[in-house]
Amino acid sequence: MGKQFGNLAKINGIVYFRLSPYEQKAFKGMISEGVPNLIRRINDRVFRIAPFFMCTYLIISWAKEKNKSLSRKNPKDYENDV
Repeated sequence: MGKQFGNLAKINGIVYFRLSPYEQKAFKGMISEGVPNLIRRINDRVFRIAPFFMCTYLIISWAKEKNKSLSRKNPKDYENDV
């Protein structure tokens, strides 16, 4: 009926090189190249991100302590109860 999608035109002079996915090594260089690259990328970004996390943690811990102290009942209000 017609050509299938992907084979609509014949182009001369272009060579396609493809490697079968079954012949590729998926984890080649993961330890020797991947781990040092991961460490380098973390070191590049840690000083940009860590201060925000530290400030957020300090604000949240301060807010929890303040809430805990403000939500306590005053024991002097209940001294004369029988």
